[in-house]
Amino acid sequence: MQSENGFYGQYGGSYIPEILYSSQQQILHAFEEAKNDPEFLAELNKQWQQFSGRPTPLTFCANLTEHFGGAQIYLKREDLNHSGAHKMNNVIGQGLLVKRMGKKRVIAETGAGQHGIATALVAARLGLECTIYMGAKDIERQYPNVFWMKQLGATVVPVTTGAQTLRDALDEALRDWSSSHEESHYLIGTSCGCAPFPEMVAFFQSVIGNEVREQSVAQFGQFPDRLYACVGGGSNACGLFLPFLDDKEVEMVGVEAGGKGLELGEHSIRLSHNLGQPGIAQGFATMFLQDNAGQLQETHSIAAGLDYVGVSPIIAHLAETGRIKMTYAMDDDVVAACTLLLKKEGIIPALESSHALAGAFKDAPNLPKDAKIVINLSGRGDKDIFNVAKAVEDETFPQFLTDYLASYPTTQNKGDKA
Repeated sequence: MQSENGFYGQYGGSYIPEILYSSQQQILHAFEEAKNDPEFLAELNKQWQQFSGRPTPLTFCANLTEHFGGAQIYLKREDLNHSGAHKMNNVIGQGLLVKRMGKKRVIAETGAGQHGIATALVAARLGLECTIYMGAKDIERQYPNVFWMKQLGATVVPVTTGAQTLRDALDEALRDWSSSHEESHYLIGTSCGCAPFPEMVAFFQSVIGNEVREQSVAQFGQFPDRLYACVGGGSNACGLFLPFLDDKEVEMVGVEAGGKGLELGEHSIRLSHNLGQPGIAQGFATMFLQDNAGQLQETHSIAAGLDYVGVSPIIAHLAETGRIKMTYAMDDDVVAACTLLLKKEGIIPALESSHALAGAFKDAPNLPKDAKIVINLSGRGDKDIFNVAKAVEDETFPQFLTDYLASYPTTQNKGDKA
């Protein structure tokens, strides 16, 4: 979806300090040239195929379809990308752009850690220095991803300001970019930020929807009747939805994080229920959760990747114009959807993706039996083992952790053994 001078209706734009103007213009021109350069696109496709493992399959879920007795349910398996999430699609694209611009360092921020992992992987492959900003609270929730980022050679910087989540990590990444833009590229992981980032990220992620167009026709002879995607920043939703924008018969549903309740601070609902307000922050205009004075508010989700205070300007515009329908899923419904997919189909979903599952599972029983729905499984759930174990109140997991920690070779018990 192409912007009009960086805007999608009233959302988008480029609200950045003057010092970043030349870098923003460099990215804009480099992207415009690259997306029309056959050699760049050929290298991008090669890396997607040979490094990330594309195309990802479209999986029919026979057991879930029988369980609900309504629409036929398919999953777009972005969880099978290298690193276990759709994030790789965009990171490979921007990584190649960094090489094209001649820069040596990438900066990124991450919530669930999947974008951080993907950035660290590609930085290692392309020989780039890498710094990842991550909220201290998110580090606690997603430490296995932090471990791998460090092993890949990235510097992970804990952010201890504010709510210590993605919003605060993004602020710190912007500060770094402002002081290092001549040698660094801010590798934004979702379709937010100043122009051209929303359009650029959506362009690289559209490989998801383009593959679904081909695969759905090949597998069941038509486009899907309805598409579902979770919406935090909105990159996987843009990737699935945008290639179908002109196909009016295809309905699109975005699912936000309902969290623990509708009180401010307990959820991350910006678009559905009209809980967000138009505002300008972090380089662009969109719907933010904010108070009457325009101060950004704290958010919550059981899925660290969905608790961003704003949303893609592309998604905000499409929701405002009615092209996509927005809804939300509560934490408890998300965990239930996650465990249902585990037990019925043998697939371990990320908690972010489980929001899309919850939204689709609510609708599926009420749709005709010949309807086809596609849910974007944006990531796999290995990283969520601690949160899921706690949510399902697994009785054996705490004892496993206790025993494992007791056997861990710390400096103290090494001394004891000596």
